[in-house]
Amino acid sequence: MLPKKQIEEIRDELKHCKRPLFFFDDDADGLSSFLLLYRYIKEGSSVVIKTIPKIDNKFLRKVKEYEPDKIFILDIAQVEQGFIDAVKIPIIWIDHHGPFECSGNIKYFNPRLIKKDLLLPATGICYEVVKQDLWIAMVGCIGDYYMPDFFDEFKKKYADLIGDSKSVEDIYFNSKFGKLIDLFSFILKGKTSDALKHVKVLTRIKEPYEILNEETPQGKFLFKKYKQINEGYETLLNEALKAKPEQGFFIFIYPDNNTSFTSELSNELLYRFSDNVIIVGREKNGDIKMSLRSKHKTIPEALARSLAGLEGYGGGHEHACGANVKKEQFEEFVKRLRENLN
Repeated sequence: MLPKKQIEEIRDELKHCKRPLFFFDDDADGLSSFLLLYRYIKEGSSVVIKTIPKIDNKFLRKVKEYEPDKIFILDIAQVEQGFIDAVKIPIIWIDHHGPFECSGNIKYFNPRLIKKDLLLPATGICYEVVKQDLWIAMVGCIGDYYMPDFFDEFKKKYADLIGDSKSVEDIYFNSKFGKLIDLFSFILKGKTSDALKHVKVLTRIKEPYEILNEETPQGKFLFKKYKQINEGYETLLNEALKAKPEQGFFIFIYPDNNTSFTSELSNELLYRFSDNVIIVGREKNGDIKMSLRSKHKTIPEALARSLAGLEGYGGGHEHACGANVKKEQFEEFVKRLRENLN
């Protein structure tokens, strides 16, 4: 956890703004982090970051349009110095990648600055700041494969949603609560305008039962989107399960005409084939955009060596990374990755 002084500093920054602009990653951790902060102050606007988790000068237009008095960047791996220098207003950056260097009118909060292997997700930090919406905090943490220290507190209040589940994997894949984690990811799929419409509804949900039991019009609206997207996910999962692991690798590549499910599929395939390195890729515009997972091997350094000299990029956590490489270089990339991981 971050030191108490840093948590108080984030809380103070949050309380002392009237028109914040939130940038957040398009996954359960990013969305949960935004919801926790927004629901605390009930002010501001949001921008969901799709494709590459990086804030650069192309987002200056969003800042100019909204004219915020403060910017919060949540669960985004990189922020370019040019963006920091250009916005001229305070930036609060809460993340758990890297860490990276930055300077100027920015405050950078990252548990890995304290301890390199401390993988506390952004949601965990934001929950310590606001100390409310326990169920949202649980979604973000479990969705990022992290068991929070408030698990026992959550279980007392929402025991019926997780049953006998005791591990992250069991909660994610074998409990009713797991549907909620998928829903947080699925409502961000598709057009950004549609995603933000669903996010706005989510800011008004009081309890998870509204969604899971479809108890309110807002809950029904969100669960309808979940069921719609989940149909596509289940179809693709069944297709992926036709593949077989080879030499310790499970590889599944699917075409561009499907919604992007690389992250969600790689998580579930790792659960089902835990002894293998998982690569799930989506072919788009001549590139293979992929998610990589492994329980037993550390990926980032091997990934960097495997991409050297190729047209591509990648990075992430010790056991979960994202990467992109040209389609014609994919076989060479996989060959290198096998060698470098061994």
